Amino acid sequence: MDFHFIYLYYILLYSGVVMFKNLNELLIAYKERDPAARSKLSIFLLYPGVHAIINHRIAHWFYKKKMFFIARVISQHSRRRTGIEIHPGAQIGKRLVIDHGMGVVIGETTVIGDHVKLYQGVTLGARSFELDESGNPVKNIKRHPNIGNHVVIYANATILGGDTFIGDRCVIGGNTWLTRSVPADTTVQYRNGSHCEMINDKL
Repeated sequence: MDFHFIYLYYILLYSGVVMFKNLNELLIAYKERDPAARSKLSIFLLYPGVHAIINHRIAHWFYKKKMFFIARVISQHSRRRTGIEIHPGAQIGKRLVIDHGMGVVIGETTVIGDHVKLYQGVTLGARSFELDESGNPVKNIKRHPNIGNHVVIYANATILGGDTFIGDRCVIGGNTWLTRSVPADTTVQYRNGSHCEMINDKL
């Protein structure tokens, strides 16, 4: 059976039956948070971030059922279509907005809260992998960051590590590189091309 037919079937099933409410909520989030957004229909049809999130919800369902190959097929197909790479294992909350989206990478053990906004080029990744006694990467451990609720992460920011927690309502400035946790209600911005600085004022 043609893969595209199966893919379309699950898109329609999931979108039309399982996640209608969540999809509508997602479209509202885009309309509220993107000044260029005109209508729910145009957002649904034209926004790669919306397509990436819908695809991820489907892939994540298969991932939780331990159908890893199908999950990865869907996620890789989505990556080719949208330019956004989300591992099927990533846990993503409600109303995630991915603005522009090209080059966004979200790793397997990433946890993202509700009402988060990501811009293009954001990486939520892992640091160097721990190795076992045979020199192979250690699997089934937390490798990617946790992102709290109402967080905004601007373009090309990189946040790495399973023990990195970004608190609620943080703003992470563009081009920042973070491997340590950030407390809630903090803004992090890149200063003088050399270091990241945490401040209390919002950008």
